[in-house]
Amino acid sequence: MEFETTRKLRDYDTWGEVRRAWEAGETGASLARRYDVGLANLWRRRASEGWVRRKGPDPRPEPIEGWDRYARAQMEAFELRRDETRSLAKVLAAAMQGGAREPVPLWHAGYVLRWRAEHLGAEVAAADREYFRKHEWADAFWDEAGRLEELWVLDQVTLEANREAWREEVGLPPGVAEGWP
Repeated sequence: MEFETTRKLRDYDTWGEVRRAWEAGETGASLARRYDVGLANLWRRRASEGWVRRKGPDPRPEPIEGWDRYARAQMEAFELRRDETRSLAKVLAAAMQGGAREPVPLWHAGYVLRWRAEHLGAEVAAADREYFRKHEWADAFWDEAGRLEELWVLDQVTLEANREAWREEVGLPPGVAEGWP
């Protein structure tokens, strides 16, 4: 009994698709099934035509503590930042509506002063200036004409006057990175 074998001939476009898919990372077995090509032919073409897989990004290594503990720690840190942000928003909103200035954190004082001066009027701005006289460095917040400086100036004055507090807050020990801030 004779068996007649039929050869499967695939055109260049089909082999081009197979090559692009293999180089993108698909397995040879799945490509052989999908395009109905012989796996041996796929490997032979790959070798003879010099197909090369593109190197993708390295997978992120699993943390020492495992993904679940890492995720839990990240969630706790996220919730802490979120709650701190909400607390800060309450303090800033109250101060910006004419409430107390005392609870406003130092690094946000210039922003609140600027906002209050622009939205709450000259009386509030004058009271704020009087209040901030307790800090000798805060005199630089106002120009010779008594106008409040731009926000970037207020931030810079605050940072320069409270350099050591900033360095401690961000964890810079004495004697390192002296150019900051």
